[in-house]
Amino acid sequence: MSRILLPSRKWWVLAAVPAVLTASLILPDRPGKSVAGERASSPLPDKASIQVLPGGLWRDQFGDGWPGAARLDSPADRENFRRWMTFLAESAYYQPSTLARAEVNDCAALIRFAYRNALMEHTPAWRQSLELRSAPGFGDVGKFSYPEWPLGRGLFRTEPGPFVTQDLAQPVFQEFADAQTLLRYNTFAVSRDLRAARAGDIIFFRQPEQAEPFHAMLFVGNSHFQPQGADWIIYHTGSLDGGSGEVRHVQASVLARHPEARWRPLEGNPRFLGVYRFDILR
Repeated sequence: MSRILLPSRKWWVLAAVPAVLTASLILPDRPGKSVAGERASSPLPDKASIQVLPGGLWRDQFGDGWPGAARLDSPADRENFRRWMTFLAESAYYQPSTLARAEVNDCAALIRFAYRNALMEHTPAWRQSLELRSAPGFGDVGKFSYPEWPLGRGLFRTEPGPFVTQDLAQPVFQEFADAQTLLRYNTFAVSRDLRAARAGDIIFFRQPEQAEPFHAMLFVGNSHFQPQGADWIIYHTGSLDGGSGEVRHVQASVLARHPEARWRPLEGNPRFLGVYRFDILR
């Protein structure tokens, strides 16, 4: 059994007895896996079509498989996306809705859930569906609102290569992506130094001895729920001790002292792949 530093829901213990927490946190033997092609649990319109846009907007400037039409260009859109994504991921821990409990069953599922909902229009009906007690006061992404965005229902790229318009007619962009797919086709490397991470970035590990070696965590930065002002990381354990696992929330400084060096997000750890950022923010 792999062990990781992750606190119980009694988060206030973290500030009081960090040494005790260090001994009690756990990481999964494997990140867990959802069924490929699963449907999102959040309510979506019955129809979502590929948008017809001027040809130049489909240009893949970076050759990473993503058209400009699907990138967040403005600083405001990028910031709103980051805020919503980290807030929603933390909400799955502190205020989990029925939909979140049903969908979030491994590390990639938590990221898919937060990513998809961050790109949606946050109407009163949407807030009610996720049982949010109040609106956090963030603005929405203005360029588009999922699923009424350039790629229809497709959210994540699942194949290598630069973007070509034929990708829109093929199942290249899908609603499902596991941790390895997120790493390879949906994010780009930023640094192996955690200090370069920004809210909404993903940190990846690869544990080759595991059946599913790739594991993803979301870098939150300053928490929307914690008062300390420290950097936080959130993730789902995946299957754990025969159970379905759970969402965990930990300070980055605590994770860096994990008793098993293979789970430390440090440059000297070969299992730590580094900090990655979503291609739509490129």
